[in-house]
Amino acid sequence: MLTSIELCAGAGGQALGLEQAGFGHDALVEIDRHCCQTLRHNRPAWNVIEDDVRRFKERAGDFAGVDLVAGGLPCPPFSVAGKQLGEQDERNLFNDAIDIIDSVRPKAVMIENVRGFLDAVFHDYREKLKRQLRALGYETDWRLLNASDYGVPQLRPRVVIVAVKADRADLFRWPEPNGHNPPTVGETLHDLMVARGWRGADAWRDQADEIAPTIVGGSKKHGGPDLGPTRARRAWAALGVEGRTLAPEAPDPLHQGMPRLTVSMVARLQGFPDSWHITGAKTNAYRQVGNAFPPPVARAVAERVAEAIRRPRLRAVRA
Repeated sequence: MLTSIELCAGAGGQALGLEQAGFGHDALVEIDRHCCQTLRHNRPAWNVIEDDVRRFKERAGDFAGVDLVAGGLPCPPFSVAGKQLGEQDERNLFNDAIDIIDSVRPKAVMIENVRGFLDAVFHDYREKLKRQLRALGYETDWRLLNASDYGVPQLRPRVVIVAVKADRADLFRWPEPNGHNPPTVGETLHDLMVARGWRGADAWRDQADEIAPTIVGGSKKHGGPDLGPTRARRAWAALGVEGRTLAPEAPDPLHQGMPRLTVSMVARLQGFPDSWHITGAKTNAYRQVGNAFPPPVARAVAERVAEAIRRPRLRAVRA
């Protein structure tokens, strides 16, 4: 089995995708205790390290030689919803990740971030990152991937950065999008909506006939669990979903009006399997889901990374 360590593991979206792609987890580093509880609850055997990445890097050398360093580094430094301070943002962990990669020297690196990372304002920073990784022996590429292209019923564009050891970099290929559309919100959630006998579930399913907008609301600046600002809530309303709050359970049989989503419903829209339980109270649980990297997207990329690491090179035939 291939081995990995993951930085800023969150609620396990990327970790699940890596597991499905054949990677074991030597360590998962996460500072948020609620996320750590979710990881430990679902995978008691995983080595979950509840710590700041900046402190973890001092002992990262203990994991030297793993095949992959992965991570979902903090998004606010690059998000268009913030000030886009990039390298100047105190939450930026890219330099710390570079230090960890230097200590570990994995065969490959896989980092997820928001689409704002590709904005023109960060061109010089992206080129600097390439130079830093090339100095360590890696060739780096990045791509904007949409979760809906990999079976996730949600419009969720994310940047994935992949760096592979220079002698194998030409073996890496980005995954191809699925050849069909993902299920709609109605198709995805109908069985959960009807769980308590809601009589309007079939009509709602027919109305919710598009994929979901990007799930937001994972920031600690939000006062509670909601599906985002006014524009996002309008998009949810067009699907027949009340986005101002989340519900503790599915609608009752006589429910009138637009239903609210539960944390379990949002997790399914993020691509989590139903068997993956998000622990904690509603606000903390929703925040974990809202910040997650959809497992199917992580799996699609990680499978290609695994191929690049494992694929044997053909020896040149002498004349």
